[in-house]
Amino acid sequence: MKKVFKYISEYWKNLDKALILLCIAMSVFSVFLLYTLDANNISAQVSSRQWRINAIASVIGVAAALVIAGIDYKFIAKLWFIYAPVSLVLVLLLFTSLGRGVEGADDIGWLNLGFIQFQPSELLKIAFILTFALHLSKVGARLNEPLNMLLLCIHGAVPIFIIMRQGDDGSALVFISVFLVMLFAAGISWKYIAAAIVAVPVVVYFAWTKLMQPYQIKRIQILWDTEMQQEEILGIYMQQYLGKKALGSGRITGLGIFGSDKYTYVPEIDTDFIFAYIGMTLGFIGCIVTALMLAVICVKVLSVASGAKDTLGRLICIGVFAVIFSHSVINIGMDLGVLPVIGIPLPFLSAGGTSVIALYAAVGLVMSVYSHRKTEEHMFFTEKSE
Repeated sequence: MKKVFKYISEYWKNLDKALILLCIAMSVFSVFLLYTLDANNISAQVSSRQWRINAIASVIGVAAALVIAGIDYKFIAKLWFIYAPVSLVLVLLLFTSLGRGVEGADDIGWLNLGFIQFQPSELLKIAFILTFALHLSKVGARLNEPLNMLLLCIHGAVPIFIIMRQGDDGSALVFISVFLVMLFAAGISWKYIAAAIVAVPVVVYFAWTKLMQPYQIKRIQILWDTEMQQEEILGIYMQQYLGKKALGSGRITGLGIFGSDKYTYVPEIDTDFIFAYIGMTLGFIGCIVTALMLAVICVKVLSVASGAKDTLGRLICIGVFAVIFSHSVINIGMDLGVLPVIGIPLPFLSAGGTSVIALYAAVGLVMSVYSHRKTEEHMFFTEKSE
């Protein structure tokens, strides 16, 4: 019994309590926002189901994060032969009759197994962070050798290609961001970076003229083409127009969180445009506080990365940072009208059970790195130094 209490005591002492409390605060805020969305009856698409799912997913996510925090991240990474194939198979099942899309969306991102429906791409993000961090740590100082660089690029290209074929442009962009940020953090040579910069115009031209669909091109053109905005205002670009209108209507302090008759209807306001709802109800002040909270979480993750005891732990944290940062920038950019609408949720705040649980699992990995920043034999499933 004394040994159990010792485990609990040491676990609590080494737990990154600041990080998990920040995340819990964001989840509480999320449930509150979704509850008010239902209470204000702004959209027929929003019901009590959204805030209930987020509340349940947050509880499950926090529990998962706390469990993962007690397991050595090196032990988890070495189980790649289990979770990597499983996550890939689940994503590939989207191309079968089990794949489901959301009305109005361009991708098939939901997997319906009968007893449960979820987004396997969220699980693939976690698997990719772990496997890519492990790959980079194994390569080590030989990172910039041509063969190793080729294999790393193939490693990154596989999930990116699959997600792009699925039609999920937003998730594909997140995978690309994670790949590039982790590669840069691992110490990629400036020669490769310079070559990539030189190749960017060619790649962009090829993608624009050969790969991108007309609707994808219009989503980008609408950002600067004022005449097109007016012509297409009743078309597929209505969502972003209404989002910007809602965001601006709140001004400095917002229209209030309950009962205003000046609320603006925005499609998908509970997911892609939750930041617009924050701006509408809580104003510029609410938006700034939300952005600062996300920034603090990102800085906290980077702080854990800087204190990691090895390359694997540092790169796992960098990967999690890249996910939270890219999701935040893309989602807020969509709502501000400076980036095209590509269906990316705002971390912790947007409605969605799978994304919430997956995000907490990622936070659990960061807390595992924090808990095991020193070699502690009392922690659960601790990998001993070789």
